[in-house]
Amino acid sequence: MGVVDAYIAAARAVLERIAATQGPALEEAAQRCATAIATDRLVHLFGTGHSRMAVEELWPRYGSFPGFHPIVELSMTFHNQVTGANGQRQAMFIENVPGLARAILRNFELDPADVMVVFSTSGTNVVPVEVALAAREQGLFTIGVTSVEHCRRAQARQPEGKKLLDACDLVLDNAAPPGDAMVRVPGLRQPVGPGSTIGNTVVVNALKCRIAEILTERGQPPLVLTSSLEVGEQESRRLFDAAYDEHRRRVRRL
Repeated sequence: MGVVDAYIAAARAVLERIAATQGPALEEAAQRCATAIATDRLVHLFGTGHSRMAVEELWPRYGSFPGFHPIVELSMTFHNQVTGANGQRQAMFIENVPGLARAILRNFELDPADVMVVFSTSGTNVVPVEVALAAREQGLFTIGVTSVEHCRRAQARQPEGKKLLDACDLVLDNAAPPGDAMVRVPGLRQPVGPGSTIGNTVVVNALKCRIAEILTERGQPPLVLTSSLEVGEQESRRLFDAAYDEHRRRVRRL
């Protein structure tokens, strides 16, 4: 098996593990999120590093709908510079500064009827863990999306020894292997080809689909951002404007 086939096989294994193990947790998460959205509350989304991609996968993009509130800090998610000003060294340092999470959340008026979803594949970086802890202290149902196996094996960085597994009411496993990279290349000591983005994307889109189904069953079908190829130019523009207006209405209390 070549390395391309090896990566595809590893990615398929991630999907199969999610399908085999995450059904009940996805259902509970969907019910919690749907209830928040249906009652005019918010599902807050937080992630640092590459976990930002999972936040943006939920909202806003085609096939998404209002009710989600992305919270991403450029200081911990802007990777384009790599070195120099706004470089990766600074971002990796900042995401392990105790107390920063509470400073971030002080900008928002969280409601106990909201839901907080925190993404961190390692489940050990300080800021995501403390966002989950702070949200739970304020009465929010808190969902963590992580590699459960990696999180269990890794050492906590939070001063009190907390990991994302300790900080959340419910955990969704993105099924990434410890260390994330999934493929061994002959002659290369280090593995390559991360799997967490695939796992996160499957988890959040499966969650999104089930939330949409629950809302529709309750007589509250969401305003879905939809391509013009699906509904035509005029209806696509209408849906985008209506969805963005609905998002503005929902977040104005923050």
